[in-house]
Amino acid sequence: RRVLFRSAKWDGWSKTFGLKDRMIFDRALHVAVVGESVFFGSSVDDKVYCLDAATGDERWSFFTEGPVRLAPSVHDGKVYVGSDDGYVYCLDAATGDVVWKHRPGPSDRKVPGNGRMISMWPVRTGVVIVNGIAYCCAGVFPSETVYLTAMDAATGEELWKNPIEDLPAQGYMLASESRLYVTTGRERPVVCSITDGKRLFQVSGGGGGTYALLAGDTLLYGPGKTGEMGVYGDGGADQLATFDGNHMIVTADLSYLHTDTTLQALDRTRYLELAAKRKAKAGEKTDAEGELKALPEEAPAEERRPLRTQIAALAADMDALSAEMRDCYRWQVDCDYPLSLMATASAVIAGGEAGIAAYATDSGEELWTGKVDGLAFGLAAANGRVYVSTDAGAIHCFADASMARR
Repeated sequence: RRVLFRSAKWDGWSKTFGLKDRMIFDRALHVAVVGESVFFGSSVDDKVYCLDAATGDERWSFFTEGPVRLAPSVHDGKVYVGSDDGYVYCLDAATGDVVWKHRPGPSDRKVPGNGRMISMWPVRTGVVIVNGIAYCCAGVFPSETVYLTAMDAATGEELWKNPIEDLPAQGYMLASESRLYVTTGRERPVVCSITDGKRLFQVSGGGGGTYALLAGDTLLYGPGKTGEMGVYGDGGADQLATFDGNHMIVTADLSYLHTDTTLQALDRTRYLELAAKRKAKAGEKTDAEGELKALPEEAPAEERRPLRTQIAALAADMDALSAEMRDCYRWQVDCDYPLSLMATASAVIAGGEAGIAAYATDSGEELWTGKVDGLAFGLAAANGRVYVSTDAGAIHCFADASMARR
């Protein structure tokens, strides 16, 4: 694999140690599975592949002119990919033939990049399709401008293009019905209007990362510098809650939180309700402490006493809410597979060094394990099969639990 970045282990400026990898989207050949076809792009040989899902046999392949670092998007019989050559490609899913290609950047200018000649405006956000429109970002050098672009998904016609001049665009871009969420590598995501691409805000807090997912307009991203997932709800810029961990999977009922050593199931809705109440109490406590501090030194005790009583009561309320928040964890188990996470209807599957493991969604009980070659950075599931992509360039397919080693 031709990996873009290897993380530093410590940040001498902020004296932060044990740094997490925040740019991990191209460590493996991530797949998209539709029906009986498996699609993936390669940064090794600059190709897009389609395999038979049952046998692994190659059905077709297509050369771009640069590395393809993210999984394709498959929609309405077409495969959409972005390449470091600066183009977005739309391919026929059955044959691999080009339906259209489009260059969002302003020219074909090339620069050296990771041992290759790549576009000054590589497409490293993937391609997102919503209501017949394909969205992507081209560019990783803010000084040269990054372009957030909308194209007609059927024809490739450019509908609009907005410049981003202060941040790169790297990692899977996400979309809701009304907004686009642009991951920016080691920085915080930027949220834009899906109508015209105009920036709405950049989320607050956090330490960046390219692991991100959406539940409606609730954004989760990380892992920050030291392994932390941030949650932003109702399309707002302010952080609702943070969790120690590298990955979080959201389902209708629960969230599954993944750390270096554990896997946990969380009643997310209840937890966020309590977190919002605790945040409000903390704000009231800060205001009361400010009022107390602002009193003149000669203020009588009668003026100080009510504020001190209020502060103590708010602190007690916060402690009680914290205890309720801890009770929102349904189960927690040890997990030796910290690199990737995925959930199906019946199992949570985690990837690690040389293997994967499946855990029951209702209890956390380990159901089965399987061996793979390398570090399991990519997971996908479809039609009763589990696909595992590793940094050794391998893609493994487990047809069912019986093919894994119990």
